Amino acid sequence: MRLTTKGRYAVTAMLDLALNARDEPVSLADISERQSISVSYLEQLFSKLRRGGLVSSVRGPGGGYQLAREGADIFIAQIIDVVDESVDATRCGGKGDCQQGVTCLTHELWSDLSEQLHTFLAGISLEELVSRRQVQAVALRQADMQKHRRDDGSKDRLELVSVT
Repeated sequence: MRLTTKGRYAVTAMLDLALNARDEPVSLADISERQSISVSYLEQLFSKLRRGGLVSSVRGPGGGYQLAREGADIFIAQIIDVVDESVDATRCGGKGDCQQGVTCLTHELWSDLSEQLHTFLAGISLEELVSRRQVQAVALRQADMQKHRRDDGSKDRLELVSVT
């Protein structure tokens, strides 16, 4: 099965956005810090997500991204599709030229599996993921770690100021 890093990161970033953009936009830098995805990679993904109508951007101070519609109306398969990815279990990318230019013996099996995976992901919304206890626990841990990193950074800056 092939679900690339791009698809995984897009889903991760969208879930982070759904969890953290309740009242105000979320910056890509904050998503980057929590999810360990580079800002430049997130910029590429969010450009596609915005063009695909899944997120909206807010410019200026305090700007960032928000979901373009409710999490209940955004499904995991849509996110993967918008960033030009597919969930494909075939070796040939679904083309049917898997064995010296013709369909291999198991092509239909892997093609059916790909369709089942897409159908499965099309049935899971961001809202469903947000409501899962395990997802909430991980999000709390990430927020705590982010807060501690920022607190530690401000202590380091204070120590530098007091030394000079």
